[in-house]
Amino acid sequence: MQVVDITDKKVADLVTENINNAHVFKKYGIDFCCGGGISVKKACDKNHIDINQLTHDINEYNKEKQQFDYSNWELSFLAKHIENVHHKYVEENIPILKQYADKVAKVHGEHSPELHDIKSVFENVAAELTAHLKKEELILFPFIEKLEKAEKENKELKKSHFGTVDNPINMMEDEHESAGNAFKEIARLSDHYQTPEHACNTYRALYHKLNEFEQDLHLHIHLENNILFPKAIQLEKKVFS
Repeated sequence: MQVVDITDKKVADLVTENINNAHVFKKYGIDFCCGGGISVKKACDKNHIDINQLTHDINEYNKEKQQFDYSNWELSFLAKHIENVHHKYVEENIPILKQYADKVAKVHGEHSPELHDIKSVFENVAAELTAHLKKEELILFPFIEKLEKAEKENKELKKSHFGTVDNPINMMEDEHESAGNAFKEIARLSDHYQTPEHACNTYRALYHKLNEFEQDLHLHIHLENNILFPKAIQLEKKVFS
């Protein structure tokens, strides 16, 4: 991918060209909304930011996502991928979205009351997802790794305290459905992330990031519900047969 020189471009113009850039600027604490009329170089100097690192992050963020053959991965590798990519994405983007939602609701909520509902729904699902990820990382994923190791080494494995792996998997799938329903409601409230003409850059960034979050969640849930979980159930049957 060709690296684009953004030194003399205005912050606001970069966000207008590609809304993805808003999230990188947010990461570095650069005002891309009301204060976005300055060059990237000036914004970096003002905030003591390495412009080369910022340029790198913008180019990396906008790379097309690589497609993987997930179904042929070992289960422990797939679980680690989910944790390193999708869990990390959720953890990093929840604080950003909370800030966006809070600011936009305060500024535009009087004329667009649905923004308060969007803020509330997102805060609830964010809390649920935060707890959900920890249950996977501390309980379910380690057990799947133990199953795989036991099968490879042909060793006996003790039954887990939660019984069969179906039990935590059923819980995770119920929570996936709840998260999916929450984002269906957010999509409905936001008219499927269509911002009004008067929307400022933060307003646009909120809707874009919510849409991006939902798309990542869809892939995240697909990898677990349709690949990792069914294979883990089959592997457990094999190990304990």
